[in-house]
Amino acid sequence: MPGKETSRPYREFNDDEEDEGNAQSQDSFDDTIEDRGPDLPNGSITPDDDRGGSSPPMRFSKTCVKNVFTVVLIFIYLLLTAVAVFLAYQTISDFLEKLSQPVMSVTYQEVDSFSRPGIALYPGNAQLLSCRHHYHDYIPPLLHPGQPEEGDCEITQVSYIGPFSNRTELAVVVQGPSDVRNKELVFMQFSQNETQEDFSAITYMLFAKFSDLTDSTNKSEFMRDCERNYSTWTFSGGFRTWVKMSFVKTSGKSNEAVEFRQESAVVKFNDKRPEAEQTNQLFFAVFEWRDPFMQEIRVIVTANPWSSIAILCGVFMALFKAANFAKLTIKWIITMRKRHLKYKARELNQIN
Repeated sequence: MPGKETSRPYREFNDDEEDEGNAQSQDSFDDTIEDRGPDLPNGSITPDDDRGGSSPPMRFSKTCVKNVFTVVLIFIYLLLTAVAVFLAYQTISDFLEKLSQPVMSVTYQEVDSFSRPGIALYPGNAQLLSCRHHYHDYIPPLLHPGQPEEGDCEITQVSYIGPFSNRTELAVVVQGPSDVRNKELVFMQFSQNETQEDFSAITYMLFAKFSDLTDSTNKSEFMRDCERNYSTWTFSGGFRTWVKMSFVKTSGKSNEAVEFRQESAVVKFNDKRPEAEQTNQLFFAVFEWRDPFMQEIRVIVTANPWSSIAILCGVFMALFKAANFAKLTIKWIITMRKRHLKYKARELNQIN
């Protein structure tokens, strides 16, 4: 049938044209995509591309500034901490040093008279021939040297067991001078027979008050304590030893101490006795106050705990402020970091 035959080829032709047109349109669309594909990263057509090209340098500069600022803040915090620790250590060291090394304050008090000291003598084999008080630095000439003479001194003898030697000691304790204005002195003379010792000398000791011995109920124990706490000196035979005493009182935080200081001058004795009597060696001693000034030494501790505590409080306040400052800085850094990440995530979402 002629109508059907003419329509069938026309149908097939149309189908072929549609297939070819579809293929051509698909190829042209792919070519268009391929042509636009390379132009998107390098081109500057849209505003998004322009913003994306200029934002990375700006973001890099902001991050660099933030990091530098963070490092500077941490360095300042560490510097403040080191300074505060050094100040605390220095304050504690100065306080301990002043506490262990007190300062001596010396004052001189002028007096008209001193308390009569005790002069403890250990003559051994020697014998006390005379003891007299004189004034104004004047000692009359010796009329009968080596012979016993009448004296005016108050004398007490005490025997006790020595604290160091553990043997019996015999002390002849003489009451010392008192009137320093009139230059009162005590002159004593001793005699000793021939001895087997290579050197001959008499030991003596000074303590604060003679009345402490007379008022003591146990004189032996009192002398033991004196020998344990006070120094001893000696004067030799054949000379006149002139001892000038000075009184030093030391007061501190816990206790008080009394000390005697002395200056001695030695003069040779010109023995004019007959040769038969010169076998007995003579000793002469003079005791006198040096000046009317009593020296008082006060031990003063200059370390003030309150000032040290105040400085330490200031140091700890500085540490607290520095720690608070560092805490706020860290919070600020965390906040800025979160904002930066949030902004970055928003930009990525807009680009996607």
